[in-house]
Amino acid sequence: MDDEPLSEWAERRDAKIGRLRAVPIVSGDTLGGSHLKPAAPRAIERWNGHAWEPHGFARNLAEAKRILYPEAQVVTSPGPAVQPLGAGRGRHRKPPAPRQG
Repeated sequence: MDDEPLSEWAERRDAKIGRLRAVPIVSGDTLGGSHLKPAAPRAIERWNGHAWEPHGFARNLAEAKRILYPEAQVVTSPGPAVQPLGAGRGRHRKPPAPRQG
């Protein structure tokens, strides 16, 4: 049997410590996907290495995503506009029409 060393397992487990997840706070015994009730409040839970513990609260799915994925909120300034069909003669472009005159 190919068992991994305990130290490798512990490293893999410890790498997940601090991970956050959002759990919908809904009545009933089945949860379903998070996209099904986007307006439902969410409990933000944090993995401590052994169990999920309460960490915060979000009013809806959009707010929960802002908490879980803060790097997605970084807004970059737009650069110069790219001309998709700028001047030039690529293989896909027609040659210029002959001048009349």
